[in-house]
Amino acid sequence: MKNDWQKGIEVSKKGGVVVLPTDTLYGIVASAMSKKAVERIYEVKGRKENKPFIVVINSYKQLEIFGIKISKERAKIFSKFWPGKVSVILPCQSNKWGYIHRGTNSIAFRMIGSRNKNLFNFIKKVGPIVAPSANPEGEKPAETIKEAKDYFLHRQDLCIHRSCLCEIQPELYINGGLKKSLPSTLIRFNGKEVEILRQGAKKIKN
Repeated sequence: MKNDWQKGIEVSKKGGVVVLPTDTLYGIVASAMSKKAVERIYEVKGRKENKPFIVVINSYKQLEIFGIKISKERAKIFSKFWPGKVSVILPCQSNKWGYIHRGTNSIAFRMIGSRNKNLFNFIKKVGPIVAPSANPEGEKPAETIKEAKDYFLHRQDLCIHRSCLCEIQPELYINGGLKKSLPSTLIRFNGKEVEILRQGAKKIKN
């Protein structure tokens, strides 16, 4: 297992795509720093191009990569949710990250803690990641690595970069046993008020 995670780090640093267990579900993961890798996940999942991915981080400092700074006052509020299975939508108007926010000028972030040792270390080495659920658009999220492989292995699609048929699939699968969970809870802030956009794995009261 340890060797698999190390291989995953190496693959992701090279712009590859990995299926691995996240803090919620199996995710199909790539470095958020690589536009090419992010766009490839859209291809692999068959996801609508105007639907942004959640970015998973392991520290407040990683928000600064996206030009986002959190005040001490706001950090106290965030500490109620982070680390944890809550994704928070934050403004990000930089065109540099347009391939992540897809024109919405905002990005949803989720922070995982050191209790998720393997994933925490993965993000420490690779940097922020996008990690949508490991399933084609519209299908049930994979709960086992076998289900993920059944979704993606041997799938062929028309490559948008070349006029030929090529295999569209992740480079590596990391087995983490059964992963059965709701997706993360999705929120945003209106001033000091918390707006719940999706109740998920972490229940939040209005």
